[in-house]
Amino acid sequence: MLDFLKTLTDPQSIIHLGGLWLLLFVVFAETGLLVGFFLPGDSLIFISGLLCATKPDLLDVSFITLLSLLILAAVIGNVFGYWFGRKVGDTLYNRKDSFFFRKQHVITTTAFYEKHGGKALILGRFLPIIRTFAPIIAGVIKVDFKIFMLYNLIGAIAWIGSIGSIAYFLGKQYPGIENYLGYIVIGLIVITAIPVLITYLKSRNKK
Repeated sequence: MLDFLKTLTDPQSIIHLGGLWLLLFVVFAETGLLVGFFLPGDSLIFISGLLCATKPDLLDVSFITLLSLLILAAVIGNVFGYWFGRKVGDTLYNRKDSFFFRKQHVITTTAFYEKHGGKALILGRFLPIIRTFAPIIAGVIKVDFKIFMLYNLIGAIAWIGSIGSIAYFLGKQYPGIENYLGYIVIGLIVITAIPVLITYLKSRNKK
């Protein structure tokens, strides 16, 4: 189990060992399951787009098909998170911390949602932790489902479409870039962690 969890935190291992189906599951889990906040969504999408350009036989699908399936997984993931939030309601705020759950993540996401409203579902797609908990919080506060789905679709298309397309373009223009995947992943982690850290510190100061 520990080895499997380590695999889920490594984008290259996910693609090489699990292929397309594990890739889709991880995107679904990060955007729909309470325990998915530790999964490498941004890095995974970027690397999948890059490898689709440089090693098309690895995923064995066209780039358009890859994007479509990733968007579908992200949309379904958010719907699952939304209905989970509606079901658990405010009890989520009283839940004790565990290995897979941190109440501070809920508090941080709530503060982000209060600041940006429904746009949090779009902006949150680009932020680790926020993208996991934003649909859940939307369910907790019972956002109208039609409005939720609108933001859900826009966010999924913007998030996966932008990161995946940039990676695919770079892979086509600079095939040798795949040799620097380690540096790319580290860079993506740092870039995406900055806004989350800022949001966390602001919510902590307010508290």
